[in-house]
Amino acid sequence: MDSQILPFIIFLIAVTVTPLLSSAAPATPCQSNCGSLQIKYPFGTGYGCGSPRFEPYITCKSNQLLLTTHTGSYLITAISYKDSTLTITPSAMSTCNSMQQSPNLGLDWASPFQLGPSIFLLLSCTPPTSSLTIKGSLVCDPSSTHLCATIYTCPAVVNLRLPLFPPTNTCCVYSPANFNSKGELDLREMKCKGYASIASFQDSPTDPSKWMYGVTLKYTNGGFDDYYMNNKCNTCEDSGGICGYSPPTNSFLCICNSGFNATTDCYNNYNPVQDYEDLIGTSTSLST
Repeated sequence: MDSQILPFIIFLIAVTVTPLLSSAAPATPCQSNCGSLQIKYPFGTGYGCGSPRFEPYITCKSNQLLLTTHTGSYLITAISYKDSTLTITPSAMSTCNSMQQSPNLGLDWASPFQLGPSIFLLLSCTPPTSSLTIKGSLVCDPSSTHLCATIYTCPAVVNLRLPLFPPTNTCCVYSPANFNSKGELDLREMKCKGYASIASFQDSPTDPSKWMYGVTLKYTNGGFDDYYMNNKCNTCEDSGGICGYSPPTNSFLCICNSGFNATTDCYNNYNPVQDYEDLIGTSTSLST
């Protein structure tokens, strides 16, 4: 009789435990890479992955990591976890090879991002840009006008309805840049048609075709900002897991390759399904 009851008891335990385990799992599988980018805390590839503070802004779609704000979605092309920075390349941003009119670029005030050390070149502005002001303050850096002359050697300037080698008084080197009260780089307010952002000169300060174009952003730490939780994430990733969280309490989870989650790390990850299968096999042999 006992050998017949045991499988039924195990079945009831499995039915009870499995929903609890699945409710703690992220709604979408978490990945350690998105395209060519390595994804580590505080970033994640979907709901329940990484930090809950970053999840509304960072997503992985079609192997592309995107930052979404109130002004649009922007491709993330580089991440430095050491420096806590990332680089975005807005599709409407001008480069030496492709200049175009651009909409405003902005960040959400509630987001954990802020402008980093990028150099903005405001292009095709109403001259003279030497008198361009924001709230009465001059914004153009007169010591860097050579950058305007350099980027205006690119044939793509004709796309902004400028002649080749136009006067540099229609260009403004806005550095250090800042956003307005709406969290935006407001090109219309500054009467400029486009912008380029230089993340690095790539050891070629006089060749704009070799510059690395992009907007560098700094980010603060994730939703688990205390030292204790950050250490748990480090331990989780060292064990081959991915840092995540369990809604609605957003409690920490270490998401393991086995398909089950832990509250610490994946070194001794428990697999209740395997144990259940082992017990079923044992009980079946006993009943037989």
